[in-house]
Amino acid sequence: MHVTSLPSPYGIGDLGPGAYAFIDFLKQAGQLIWQVLPLNATSIEYDNSPYNSISAFAGNKLLISPDILVKEGLLAKHDLIPKVVFPDRHCDYREVIKYKTRLFDIAYSNFKKSSKEKDSYNNFCSESSEWLEDYAFFVVIKRHSESKHWNEWDKALKDRLPEAIESASNAYIDELEREKFLQYIFFKQWFLLKRYCNKNGIKVIGDMPIYVTSDSSDVWTNPGIFKLNRHKKPPFVSGVPPDYFSETGQLWGNPVYRWKALKKTGYEWWIRRFRHCFRLFDIVRIDHFRGLVAFWQIPAREKTAMNGKWIKAPANNFFKALLKTFPYLPIIAEDLGIITPDVKKVMHRFKFPGMRVLLFAFGEDDPRHPYLPHNFIPDCIAYTGTHDNNTVKGWFLNDASLEEKRRLFEYLGHEIGADNIHMEFIKMCEASSANTAIIPMQDILGLGQEARMNTPSKSEGNWRWRLSPEQLKAAPLKELSALARECRRD
Repeated sequence: MHVTSLPSPYGIGDLGPGAYAFIDFLKQAGQLIWQVLPLNATSIEYDNSPYNSISAFAGNKLLISPDILVKEGLLAKHDLIPKVVFPDRHCDYREVIKYKTRLFDIAYSNFKKSSKEKDSYNNFCSESSEWLEDYAFFVVIKRHSESKHWNEWDKALKDRLPEAIESASNAYIDELEREKFLQYIFFKQWFLLKRYCNKNGIKVIGDMPIYVTSDSSDVWTNPGIFKLNRHKKPPFVSGVPPDYFSETGQLWGNPVYRWKALKKTGYEWWIRRFRHCFRLFDIVRIDHFRGLVAFWQIPAREKTAMNGKWIKAPANNFFKALLKTFPYLPIIAEDLGIITPDVKKVMHRFKFPGMRVLLFAFGEDDPRHPYLPHNFIPDCIAYTGTHDNNTVKGWFLNDASLEEKRRLFEYLGHEIGADNIHMEFIKMCEASSANTAIIPMQDILGLGQEARMNTPSKSEGNWRWRLSPEQLKAAPLKELSALARECRRD
């Protein structure tokens, strides 16, 4: 479950009391892992997708807890008023942004008047200097450029000429400090929460999208490691060919990497990125892992992802370079979709576990299907479903064919109804030989397709599902704890 889905009175899940209550629930339910989506900064123009971020390093300031700001004296209780009556079950991002922007302005104003956290703030800025200044500058200049893509800025700023950077920095010094302050607060709150997780025996799995958004501080700052033309626009973009998610493939639109240029730097940008993620999380899931072995490159003029081609990436050399910096790579490979032998070979060589998703197990009449529980290998992560799937109940009621249901019933040895289908999937997942089993919160609660987090072929209306406090209280805590003990997963 992503942080945005946590219970909170402020319209979006955050790093405050609701998060700590959720960790207490996990501990009481005998759970040892919490998996989240990317924590990166999001933007309204990309439907606040955590996979389309303006920075591979910056945190999502919308996750900052107002309650903790009150506790630390950066806000007063009366600052929270007037409080918007936000919906309980979904996130209205526009209202959240409007409300929290006001609170952030007050908090920053109070921070400037106090010397209490100045040393801690200065240390954070120094430790984060590799990305923080560029990120803050990018956000502020974009705001003053009517949200234009950075490759449409004035040439001097687009090309990062030192005189232009210095002049703009002097003109917007207070706005730059505000952005850096919010990053300081975000990471301070996140690391306190992660420490609480680890103290309670819970590891956090984070998520790293392999691509970054074209209109991001990363591409603006490091244009040489991406395939860009002389106008600094991508002639090729990322995506995947047609698969079970979409008949025309998925056209993501991110610029693809210049792997030769990256190799010449010793993969310096990637090493910084992994170092950052390994600090944030105990384990990192790499989204679209196969793109690090070979990636689907699509001409930017195309309207779908159908007319692309596979381009090899130097995977073995890349991971060897990472191992020189990190003696241990706590990585999960998201290996769903079209997976070729070369991808499996890399995973095996570097001992990266892959994923097995039960919702995909019954689409074919094949007893050797790798997603059927009896075919799981121990070194894998078993899921009932992921953020890209319907919920188990939603799948059963809305997506599953009669043939899929027949195969499911045959596999279970009995028929089952929609009210209990989620528990059957959870039991199959946890009783399997997979070393790790992860269950989406929506499946634990037995929710239908109204609780789906993301539909990959749909560009709007995703990432909005939220857990209400009442739903968390009603979660089957004792059943989860008993099942974890029975399956020796506690």
